[in-house]
Amino acid sequence: MEYVTGTMKLPALAAALAVVALAVGCAPEPGAEPAEPAPQPTAEAPATPTPEPEPEPQPGAGPACPTERCVSVAVTGDLLFHEGLWTPYAIPTNEQGDNFDFVPLLEGQRAYLDRTDLAICQMETPLAPVGGPYAGYPAFSTPPELAKAVKEVGYDVCTTASNHTVDQGTEGLVRTLDALDAAGIAHTGSYRAEGERDEPLIVEANGVKIAVITSTFSLNGLHAEHEWQVDYRETEPRVDPERAIAKAERARELGAEIVIGVQHIGEEYWSEPTPGQVELAHQLHDSGQFDFVYQHHAHAVQPLESYGGKWVLYGTGNTISESAPPAQQVNNEFLMTRVQFAQQPDGAWTTTDVAWNAATNTQNGGYKWCSVMPDAPQGVCQSAEFDAGVLERTRATVNAMGAAEAGAREWLITQE
Repeated sequence: MEYVTGTMKLPALAAALAVVALAVGCAPEPGAEPAEPAPQPTAEAPATPTPEPEPEPQPGAGPACPTERCVSVAVTGDLLFHEGLWTPYAIPTNEQGDNFDFVPLLEGQRAYLDRTDLAICQMETPLAPVGGPYAGYPAFSTPPELAKAVKEVGYDVCTTASNHTVDQGTEGLVRTLDALDAAGIAHTGSYRAEGERDEPLIVEANGVKIAVITSTFSLNGLHAEHEWQVDYRETEPRVDPERAIAKAERARELGAEIVIGVQHIGEEYWSEPTPGQVELAHQLHDSGQFDFVYQHHAHAVQPLESYGGKWVLYGTGNTISESAPPAQQVNNEFLMTRVQFAQQPDGAWTTTDVAWNAATNTQNGGYKWCSVMPDAPQGVCQSAEFDAGVLERTRATVNAMGAAEAGAREWLITQE
């Protein structure tokens, strides 16, 4: 092989090319057509990403939702049972072992609870063993069939902190929670084990996580066997706002989107809140952790108030009770309130509807929860005149702190 100034001479170049062709097996045969060039790999066009599906609107079971996502919560007061209330609802023991059927007593509530996403009741008294013994005031022991009835008409949660929580000691406290569990009712306010009191109850309704945080101002001079068994403090303030606020903060950390505060507090048979009730409710709202605050125990309806863009209900009255003397007529007048929350584009939740209905405790001479609203969904309760009086007193009380002007309205179920 010869080189001239770094370039191979032509005869040597031809020989070299022939050697290379033989070595790689691609020497062209004489007279063959030139080979087609091998296809070169090409970059594939990037796949078009599949768009994320738009979230489905969740208007909820309440009134028309002004945004894409709403949830409504209905609340009522004390389930307060004396012997005269349970005796009419005794039945022959059925296949499930039940000795009472309280569904007819509470049936009138079903239509309202069907129009809400979450319904919360107050289990004022401990539940008895199946078959009794039962007892009324002062140390209550209520037929346990009540838990099944509450579930049947539409309740999802019961608060259990009250001045009667430990009327039957630890045994009654635990028995009540067992009965609620068996009926499928979530609960908070009293507890079986240490540490449970510090964990907030969070339930889901219409895809929204809602925390319920409660407490009571009294145990009627009794003492829980263990301090952690009830949301109650042995020293002042009995209803501990700092504990409630800390529990609300914990609920937010665990993913709660809405937090509801419930206090068992007030002066019995008063139709207006005490200064302590107002201070407590405002303190909870001022913390920025609560979306709605309500109270029971007074056995009387008390006002609704719009405070800082959020709502307080100072007194639910009872859910149901035996008739009291005329001087305590408020004991026989009840309030159910539904609050709708709507999620705004920035993710915040605001109150967009507050509706209430009034009821009394008898119809056709027997005990029965019966609405006295102008649309008369159950017909006449006691008499047209009596029903109108209950409604007018309730309307005046509910609106005594400016609720109507702030947007609270009467809940006419036949128009939904």
